[in-house]
Amino acid sequence: MRAYLAGPDVFLPNAVEVGERKKEICSRYGFVGIYPLDSGVELDFSDLTKAACDIAKANEQLIRSSNVLFANLTPFRGPSADVGTVYEMGYARGHGLKVFGYTNSIWKYVERMHWILGSNPAHNERGELLDSEGMFVEAFGMWDNLMLDSAIIDSGAQVVALPAEERGRFLPLEGFELCVARAAAQLGLDCSP
Repeated sequence: MRAYLAGPDVFLPNAVEVGERKKEICSRYGFVGIYPLDSGVELDFSDLTKAACDIAKANEQLIRSSNVLFANLTPFRGPSADVGTVYEMGYARGHGLKVFGYTNSIWKYVERMHWILGSNPAHNERGELLDSEGMFVEAFGMWDNLMLDSAIIDSGAQVVALPAEERGRFLPLEGFELCVARAAAQLGLDCSP
C-alpha cells in the first residue's frame, strides 16, 4: 500500500535523511512510503515559475499513485499546518485517499491562537476570540482548521499529537510512527516480520 508523506519536512536541512527514516518506518507497518522528493522530476531553474509548477505536478502525480496520505500537521511558520501540506490533504481526499495526520505540538489551534494574540485578546459580544483584524477564531477544540481534522476523522482516524521541544519540533518521528501504526491496524495490514 503506497503512502504519500506530506509535510514541511522537505524544507529541513536533512530532508532526504528524514524522508528515508519515514520510509523505513512505513515499511515496518506494510506501507511503501512515497516522499515528495522522490518525484525524480528534472528541474530547470532558469524559469522558476515553470520549475515550481513542475514540482507541484509531480507531487500531485505521486499523490494520485498512492493509497493513503500521512500528513505532518506540526505548525509551520505560524499557528497552522504548512499550506502545501494542507493542499495535498485536500487533493488526496478529492481523489478518494484516506488521510491520516500527526502533530508534534500538544497545543490545539485555538490555544496556539491565544498565545499568538497575547495575554489580553479581544472577544466579540458572543464571547468568540477575535484576531488582530477583528475576525473570529475557530474554537472547535481541534488540532487545526476544522477541514483538516474533519478529513482525518472522515478517514476513520484521529490526529496523533505528541509533544516535542519547540526548537527542532519537526525532527521527532514518534508521532509519525504512531500515526502509521494506527493506520496499518485500521486498514488491516499485516505487520509481522
